[in-house]
Amino acid sequence: MRAATDVGGTFTDLVYYEVDQATGQSGQVRIAKVDTTPPNFEEGVVGSLAKAGISPASLEFFAHGATVVINALTERKGVKTALITTAGFRDVLEIARGNRPDLFNFAFHKPEPFVERHLRAGLNERTNYKGQVEHPVDLSPLPDLIASFKREGVEAIAIVFLHSYINPENEKLAAARIRELWPDVSILASHAVSREWREYERTSTTVLSAYVHPIAERYIGTLEAKLADQGFNGKPFMMQSNGGITTAKAAKANPITMVESGPASGIFAAAYVGDAIGYDNLIVLDIGGTTAKCTLIEEGQVKVTTEYYIERDGKNPGYPIQTPVSDIVEIGNGGGSIAWVDVGGKLHVGPHSAAARPGPAAYGRGGTNATTTDANLVLGRIDPTSFVGGEREPDWTSVETAFAPLQSALGMSREEVARGIIRIANANMTRALRLVSTNKGHDPRDFSLMAFGGGGAMHAVALAEELKVPHVIIPVNSSVFSAWGMLLTDLRRDYLRTRMVPLVPGSTALIGDVFGELEAEALRDYSDEDAPRRREDITFEYLVDMRYAGQQHTVKVPCVGAGAGTLDLEATAAAFHAAHEKRFTYRLDTAIELVNFHLVAKLVVPKPPLSTKPQTGRSLADTIKGERQVDYDVHGIHMATIYDGLLLEPGMEFHGPAVIQEPSVTCVIPPRHRVTIDKFGNYHIHLSFGGEA
Repeated sequence: MRAATDVGGTFTDLVYYEVDQATGQSGQVRIAKVDTTPPNFEEGVVGSLAKAGISPASLEFFAHGATVVINALTERKGVKTALITTAGFRDVLEIARGNRPDLFNFAFHKPEPFVERHLRAGLNERTNYKGQVEHPVDLSPLPDLIASFKREGVEAIAIVFLHSYINPENEKLAAARIRELWPDVSILASHAVSREWREYERTSTTVLSAYVHPIAERYIGTLEAKLADQGFNGKPFMMQSNGGITTAKAAKANPITMVESGPASGIFAAAYVGDAIGYDNLIVLDIGGTTAKCTLIEEGQVKVTTEYYIERDGKNPGYPIQTPVSDIVEIGNGGGSIAWVDVGGKLHVGPHSAAARPGPAAYGRGGTNATTTDANLVLGRIDPTSFVGGEREPDWTSVETAFAPLQSALGMSREEVARGIIRIANANMTRALRLVSTNKGHDPRDFSLMAFGGGGAMHAVALAEELKVPHVIIPVNSSVFSAWGMLLTDLRRDYLRTRMVPLVPGSTALIGDVFGELEAEALRDYSDEDAPRRREDITFEYLVDMRYAGQQHTVKVPCVGAGAGTLDLEATAAAFHAAHEKRFTYRLDTAIELVNFHLVAKLVVPKPPLSTKPQTGRSLADTIKGERQVDYDVHGIHMATIYDGLLLEPGMEFHGPAVIQEPSVTCVIPPRHRVTIDKFGNYHIHLSFGGEA
């Protein structure tokens, strides 16, 4: 048995399948969903296995993605953290960057550092930009410093020295001495977190990783213990933000790599499905209970970046995290997003969420606020007879109570308020989709929209109409797509190293040497974690961040021929010129500089096949559950045909107004749009922009 779980803000999803040991054939992929159980998220994981009737002892492989890291950061529930840096650099966190998101806001305040100033200290040391140690670190102040941190209740220490990304010798000495003086404290040195330049970003990343380090260690350790107590004999793998899985040991060592683990697996699953069905240009949208995440896949490639921020918006520069993350935009809009009216009488939706507890008002668990889910229920889009997969009946009394204040403030009926909630939620998500498409020079009409997550199928067509996207894809297992994606990923580690190298023929040997060092480091890491030691077991991808000499920012491209002993600088330069022109609309006839080396090391793991859906010969009429009146907002109120999604078969075709229902999926199709089912069972909605029905 192979399984994966994804802990979301509202639900914990489980995906699993059996493998016949004799034949090696994979069985049908199955799913289960349970409520997320904060703050003991591991309870939801164990609960999902119990609901599916799976004994952990039967698991051969188990992967897990969690929101524990991002939750600890955004809710400020990490541990008290101290920072030790090069003397004179203790205020790097506070100085940050001078670029204000809102240029004309003169009342702008930079976000508060995660480490207070009295917990930031400097040691005399200096490594120059070439990596030469000019002054060995002076460790004599450490005993008094450690005593002070103990009195302050510090639980984690981040160490960030100047230019340690190129030579970490002084950092290693300081970390070793602190471990001698205080063996129980959590210690993270920057060279173990990021080997890229830019002092502020590297310091921020190390501090944030240290801030959540004890939390993540306890969580992963507790999860391991609970699974072991129930008979699991293997080692769980943790989902990372780069789209790959890693060992629990590696995740505990540097937890910031898990900051966006759930969305990353869904994105790579979208690329996998897109490749299988022949769609390699996708706008990807994941709508969960708490947030909506989106990205763009072009020519089948998922962009991974180290220029990632949390809490960044139009007025807040956010906090940079210099770790490989799938390039996503995330907003606080999901099924549990709360609707509210401001003092000026304007309706808003999100970013606050009802989460799993108490959840939307209709759940009947004490929720007092109207949410997006409640609005969809009021408009007939969600079937009240199969609410939450038929596991509970809607609490209409609580829904009426939750909508009453909004109706009073806005002077509208319940249905009008519900329409307003859906419109605003869709507008918020449309803005996010534009950030990854039109704002980056891409025409949404050239892409298909693939939507998943608990609310993806509910809102996808309305969003596609707004963006004029002609085609929507709702993949199989869309409600647990991120968990399913974890079964499609490989063990992956990213190794980045800043080395300023001109792209000239004389640099060929140096480029080869740096990539060789990164390969050796990758092989050591995999060997230390009981993974295969042979180089041929691991696949390498060679990337470089380059720029025109004198520029500030870089563009990532493949390093052609690296690793094969046939480095092609001309082809690499041509790839850079093309990528730069595509991103910035121009190219220059000037010198090119290589800034960062980026090695991706993957160890392939078995994956479930994308099985075709069997055809029994049933008719389309056999899949109809009945009819229901549905409010399609701008399309009007219609009697919609309700289809059982589990019975739909490849080759079937029909038009809206319709609703496709599965136990945990509701796909809303307005009038005129055409729906087809492909051989895998994915839903394809082909939009008609020729007028209303």
